[in-house]
Amino acid sequence: MKILYTDKFKIPLPARHSFPIQKYFLLRKRIVRAALIPEKDLGVPPAATQEEILRAHDPVYVHRLEKGELTTKEMRRIGLPWSVPLVERAKRSAGATLEACRAALQEKIAVNLAGGTHHAFRDRGEGYCLLNDSVIAARTLQARNFVRSVLIIDCDVHQGNGTAAILAQDPTIFTFSIHGRNNFPYHKEKSDLDIALDDGTEDTGYLEALQKGLDQVFERTEAELAIYLAGADPYADDRFGRLALSKAGLAARDQMVFQYCLAAEIPVAVTMAGGYAPQIEDTVDIHLQTVRIALEMQQASGSRRMRLEEKSIS
Repeated sequence: MKILYTDKFKIPLPARHSFPIQKYFLLRKRIVRAALIPEKDLGVPPAATQEEILRAHDPVYVHRLEKGELTTKEMRRIGLPWSVPLVERAKRSAGATLEACRAALQEKIAVNLAGGTHHAFRDRGEGYCLLNDSVIAARTLQARNFVRSVLIIDCDVHQGNGTAAILAQDPTIFTFSIHGRNNFPYHKEKSDLDIALDDGTEDTGYLEALQKGLDQVFERTEAELAIYLAGADPYADDRFGRLALSKAGLAARDQMVFQYCLAAEIPVAVTMAGGYAPQIEDTVDIHLQTVRIALEMQQASGSRRMRLEEKSIS
């Protein structure tokens, strides 16, 4: 299984900044230590190109972002201090999602250890998101005739408002977001399907809602690729989450999403999205179990395909 990482592109942040930048490095180290995949399958992606980025974003915004010309207010909305490395990291993260999508089309499942920057709008960023990696990847693959239709399954605890806004008039990319009703962003956009959950929703309520949502999604779309935002922030102890899922509940969520996609023979590119537990190791644990489950599901899918091929030959 192909795994992309971007943590080698360092971002200068003030001490005690609320964004848990270390989680990406720690996650990659845990994957290497556990020997989940051969180290050669861990790859550093190319940066998304200008052409690819402009499939999702306004050229004036992109120019101002690259040149450091966004206002203090605009950068405050993003929540990260501008720097050349910050822009490079955002481009690499978008490139990683695109590479994960390409790999998933070949291998059923692939993973970007970053990504899920779903609060980036066409002409602005917010909520730690500068460039919308899901839209950049989906539209680039469409433009290159790899796929015609794409499904975005957003299980971050915050609504994918930027994604929904960019794709509001695009019937070729289906957007599904399951998120906290009372959480950021406080003004929600309209996805193709939104499920808003009350504060304190636990495993059972969440999984029941997710199953109903996925039933609707797979009735309404015939996508050829799914991009899955596997946010760690529905976790009960997350600082910004307001939901109450356990780690076991989040594992069941991941399994459900993969099962639906693989049953429909839809390849899946996974991005990590958010996660803000006070103990960063809790967030890393949750992301790591997503990667483990992705690998297990991919291996099971491959074994099932081999058995079918052997049966056909015999």
